[in-house]
Amino acid sequence: MNKSVDEEREARMTLAALSEPSDLITGTLVARLGAAETVQLITSGTRLPNGVDPAEGELWRRRLAPRLNPGQVDQMKLEMQRHNLVLLTPEDVDWPGELQQLSASAPIALWLRGDVRQLSAPISGRVAIVGARAATAYGSQVATELSSDLASQGRVIISGGAYGIDESAHRAAAVSFSGSTIAVLANGLDRLHPAGNDQLFERIEQSGGLLVSELPPGATPTRWRFLQRNRILAALSGATVVVEAGHRSGSLNVAWQAHSLGRPVGAVPGPVTSAASAGCHRLIQEGVASLVSDAQDVTDLLDSTVGFSGDRTFAYSPTRRFSRTEADLRL
Repeated sequence: MNKSVDEEREARMTLAALSEPSDLITGTLVARLGAAETVQLITSGTRLPNGVDPAEGELWRRRLAPRLNPGQVDQMKLEMQRHNLVLLTPEDVDWPGELQQLSASAPIALWLRGDVRQLSAPISGRVAIVGARAATAYGSQVATELSSDLASQGRVIISGGAYGIDESAHRAAAVSFSGSTIAVLANGLDRLHPAGNDQLFERIEQSGGLLVSELPPGATPTRWRFLQRNRILAALSGATVVVEAGHRSGSLNVAWQAHSLGRPVGAVPGPVTSAASAGCHRLIQEGVASLVSDAQDVTDLLDSTVGFSGDRTFAYSPTRRFSRTEADLRL
């Protein structure tokens, strides 16, 4: 690897540590100038390129400059070595091309723990199964059955590693078929969250699955990071299925991100009297999601993505207008 490539990778590590996920100014500058030059702009005082609002650009500098630490990259490399983490950047052959749909809000870099080959599966072979943390016995059972059946078909189950539906989906996939699940987390992979799922994360890794994060070692989860993690879940998946979600459940945001990217969305209905399924019913009622009752329904959604070109771009902006439903789902 030549020096310029090394510098670019280290610059991406630096930017991932300095900026928050989906920082549109950082993403725009990296796309135009490269990561190394973007890092230099933080302290150089050089005028930012046209298209970046000067006032916002100065705020960007003031926000990032105090976080610069000369030993930051070396410390990250030590933690990566200690926890067997792999760095992936868009220049790498294993980088998931689907993430480029996110345009300026695409991840600066990814940290991986486990089998990197999981990201090379066709998009029609990856499905996000998500839902409420406070899942009911019904929701957990449905998530388990869907994940088990899909994993036995060779599909890769993607979820967020949280309690409830996420946990049931990961666990069923890891048990049913080796290497059939990916957990996308909102924290550094050296300090897994939630801690109560440590054994689950270990099972995912040992079974040939994969842990993924756009946040560097040492990063802790925040509400904003959980929200932004959803765009990666949606982008990596050929289809998204919400198993159980309340009226204002944050898991519905994954469905809206997938819908914005033009990916098929499914939702599992529950009893009309169940508040735990109210969000799923809304998605179906408003035409965002198809009704899902079994694995065949999910397979049909995934098969509709065969030949998907990924030419529809979507840049998540915290200031964009939301519909009534989306506004309810902001964390």
